[in-house]
Amino acid sequence: MAIRESSAVWNGNLVDGKGTMRLGSGAYEGSFTRASRFEDGPGTNPEELIGAAHAGCFSMFLSAILSKANHTPTRISTTAKVHLGDGPKITLIELSTIGEVPGIDEKTFVEFAEQAKAGCPVSQALSAVEMKLTARLA
Repeated sequence: MAIRESSAVWNGNLVDGKGTMRLGSGAYEGSFTRASRFEDGPGTNPEELIGAAHAGCFSMFLSAILSKANHTPTRISTTAKVHLGDGPKITLIELSTIGEVPGIDEKTFVEFAEQAKAGCPVSQALSAVEMKLTARLA
């Protein structure tokens, strides 16, 4: 199986320091600071990147299980809200997905979305965190 690598560098102390995170593929490199993580400062943060990874993995996994059941989706659009609480600790991930899937009803789509929430590799890796899912058809 594939091995993926990313990296981060932090310079300085927590309050005044700054860092960069880089995907191994080179597709993304961005700065982060204490303010971008714990306040509304410019830059990214680890939780935002976790959310992007989770939304991407979930969408792809949902598409795969729908297709395997002969319900090929036209589009799966997912957002992930990663809540960072005191500690700091990731306390909740809210997945919200909208599917364009010809010939399927809403109840069936939600059932497949629940399967994807439990089965996608990123969901499994983050299973210690509470996850909520909202799923609907477009």
